[in-house]
Amino acid sequence: MLLLVAALYAWRAARTGEPAAGPMPPIPVAAITVAPTDVPAALEAVGSLRAVREVVLAPEVAGRVTAIRFAAGQRVGAGQLLVQLFDAPERADHAAAKAKADFAGLQLARSRELAPSGAEPRELLEQRRAEHVQAHAEMRQIDARIAQKQLRAPFAGTLGVRQVNLGQYLNPGDPVATLTALDSLYVDFAVPQQDFSRLEPGTAVEVLSDAWPDRRFTARVTAIEPQVGKDTRNVMVQATLPNPGGALRPGMYVTARLVLPPVSGAIVVPATAIQTSASGDSVMRVKLDKSGRGGTADIVPVTTGRRFGDKVVVTSGLRARDVVVVNGQLRVPPGAAVTLAPPKAAQAKAGR
Repeated sequence: MLLLVAALYAWRAARTGEPAAGPMPPIPVAAITVAPTDVPAALEAVGSLRAVREVVLAPEVAGRVTAIRFAAGQRVGAGQLLVQLFDAPERADHAAAKAKADFAGLQLARSRELAPSGAEPRELLEQRRAEHVQAHAEMRQIDARIAQKQLRAPFAGTLGVRQVNLGQYLNPGDPVATLTALDSLYVDFAVPQQDFSRLEPGTAVEVLSDAWPDRRFTARVTAIEPQVGKDTRNVMVQATLPNPGGALRPGMYVTARLVLPPVSGAIVVPATAIQTSASGDSVMRVKLDKSGRGGTADIVPVTTGRRFGDKVVVTSGLRARDVVVVNGQLRVPPGAAVTLAPPKAAQAKAGR
């Protein structure tokens, strides 16, 4: 009886049980074949702009302001008179010195006529010549003092905010205004010491500013600091940037991209192929079967380099002609069978 009941139970279980699960079908994925390629190289750093020619205008001597010949923000030429200090005493001294010089000239001309005939001694002629030279030297000295009472633009540029008023008494060095030439700027930035060997005067630098997000400015490296910073271990680099339209201004922060020769033979994959986790970066590599249209997917750890656009440089972990999944890898467990999408579809998915 027990045997009969057990057999009946086994028969009923066999009738009502679920069929055994079959093997998982291949999962379709988009993949590409890795090939060495040339990668544009660049060093990127945050820099600042500085005027090639910039000065704070200030008087050399003390005096009262009698004339202001400029307006704030005005563009001025080299040598243009900007501020006049009171110079009446110097001009009076100049008139007296000129009269003295004219009289000395007359005396010298008379001695030159009389000395050859012996009517006057030769010593008197030499004295008249010395007095004439001395009188003109006094005139030049007074002219220099008059010039010190005039504040002129040392070069062409744009003036800043005026800091003086008419009738104000100025001491030597008191600021009057800033003068900046905007036609050319310096781009100062720093690069790590390991990139020192890649620096060379004349290298192109692409300058980007958030003030002009749609524009690219080109500068050239003109100076490289010979010493490495003791605290940062960085090398200071200076590039000269033409700025004829005055779009950029001194003091701005910019992004400086030092354009370098391209790196050949680099392994590059789309950014969608990289999977990031706590253990690091990895990609899903496909081991192709004999048909070449599918295979087995495995996770391979990789080391990534810099990014450019939607591409990532892989420095280790992949070799040329490896097949890498670029889309659909999240639904593929390690060791699963996959089937590859057609090449055009794979490239279209990789570009997204």
